[in-house]
Amino acid sequence: MKSNRHGLQAGKLLGIGGHYVALGAISLLMLVPFLWMLSTSLKEPAQIFVFPPEFIPSSIRLENYTEVLANTPFHLFYWNSLYIAILVTVGTVLFASIAGYAFARIPFRGRNIVFLVLLSTMMIPHEVTSIPMFLFMRMLGFINTHVPLIVLPIFGAGGIFGVFVMRQFFLGIPKELEEAAMIDGCSRWRIYWSIMLPLAKPAIATLTIFTFLTSWNEFYDPLIFINDRELMTLPLALSLFTDEVGTAWHHLMSASVMATLPLLIVFFFAQKQFIEGVSMTGLKD
Repeated sequence: MKSNRHGLQAGKLLGIGGHYVALGAISLLMLVPFLWMLSTSLKEPAQIFVFPPEFIPSSIRLENYTEVLANTPFHLFYWNSLYIAILVTVGTVLFASIAGYAFARIPFRGRNIVFLVLLSTMMIPHEVTSIPMFLFMRMLGFINTHVPLIVLPIFGAGGIFGVFVMRQFFLGIPKELEEAAMIDGCSRWRIYWSIMLPLAKPAIATLTIFTFLTSWNEFYDPLIFINDRELMTLPLALSLFTDEVGTAWHHLMSASVMATLPLLIVFFFAQKQFIEGVSMTGLKD
């Protein structure tokens, strides 16, 4: 019996170890492009295409970063992307949490039908609505401004996805908490703000990361609505930067590294809530 028990434990440990080795190998494979980008950003131009390739540069050239900042208005592109992503994230979380709470907790006629119709709009390709949205924004005088880049994502597919995430999370919160608050005289707004929203931190962290990442990497909408260079966001500016520098890959990779840093920072500080939110969201129908 003892030998069988030890054998089962050894097999279990071996299986767990195998899973960790496989996950480590996959993670390393996914890290290779980022490590290569970081390595290239620190190389001399002549070192980039040497064979065999060098992951660790023989001489580190930090001037690549200072040259990018000196030769292009990179700070403007950075600021445009940052403040747009923050406003879109805050607006999406606020809109999605309010609508998600309403669909999850407030009974009204046709609630499920309205929710299904709302979700069905996510199946419409963004390219189909881009021309009507462009004409609508031009009629309002918002072309070549940041207004479309802020308003449209909040009430577009990203906002609807956020409504789905928040609704699913709110459905998993016991109704007894809400009933007890109503007995104490709390209004719907007070319940949402003081009880539901603090409990939804994992879902909010998940939605924050997804929304910030999508807004930060958005290329299509800025390409449509923005004309002036000083109003461009980072993805659009990087495409022009590629044309400007030509084969200066050390500058392009330096700019790409600086563009990636905010995403890593956001995920680093919210990864615990992100994992918890992904695991808990969608447990209820």
